[in-house]
Amino acid sequence: MRFIDTHTHIVDEAFEGEREVVIERAMAAGVSKMVQADVDSIERAQMFSLCEANKGVFFPMLGLYPGSVTENWKDEISELEGWFSHGPVAIGEIGLDYHYGAETKELQKEALRVQFELAAEHDLPVNIHLREATADFLAILKDCKHLHLRGNMHAYSGSVETYAELQKYGDFSLGIGGVLTFKNSKLPEVVAAVPLSRLLLETDAPYLAPVPLRGTRNESANIPIIAAKVAEIKGVSLGEVAAVTTQNAEKLFNL
Repeated sequence: MRFIDTHTHIVDEAFEGEREVVIERAMAAGVSKMVQADVDSIERAQMFSLCEANKGVFFPMLGLYPGSVTENWKDEISELEGWFSHGPVAIGEIGLDYHYGAETKELQKEALRVQFELAAEHDLPVNIHLREATADFLAILKDCKHLHLRGNMHAYSGSVETYAELQKYGDFSLGIGGVLTFKNSKLPEVVAAVPLSRLLLETDAPYLAPVPLRGTRNESANIPIIAAKVAEIKGVSLGEVAAVTTQNAEKLFNL
């Protein structure tokens, strides 16, 4: 069985000195490809270097994370535009986060619109981080319907109704991670209702490790745990979840 981790942060300092071991564990677990989320200019060069050194295994995104949006966001956007020649597979992770960044709401919305336009210009999918800002996000998405956006909702935490609303303005899949296994998670009902053809597997490593590893450092090697929970909810085999979600990821990100 082959799996793809569609959202991880292997350059995070949590993996310092252990990246090769972490990569080996992922490959041994059947996770043959890993998509690296971009955050801002601080980690970008290191991320692209790692992807270059592990071609065919690691694939970079390119984008300005909402938590990194400040008054100088236009300078950050200008800086990232120089990296398109390095082959990013998506614009991400981008979006809106009002939980930690309420004071930068208006800047985040401006930065998101610009990055939506970049995605359309370069014919790339978007990888969306969304927290406590669903109404504003949907409003922007509606305004940008003419861009014919496609992508995935990273660490999806919304409802089935919100998923349906998303489809009115773009072509979106849902990124399903360790939260699916948490005791009080509402995600199982979403996974039950949404077609497997619309689901992607992700870890967001080093964050959000699945049960029974919750509270520890997450790794791409844990993808099969998440896949097994999806299989249980959908009433299908682990092999089917692996095959379909891998196909979904390869199609969306052109891997």
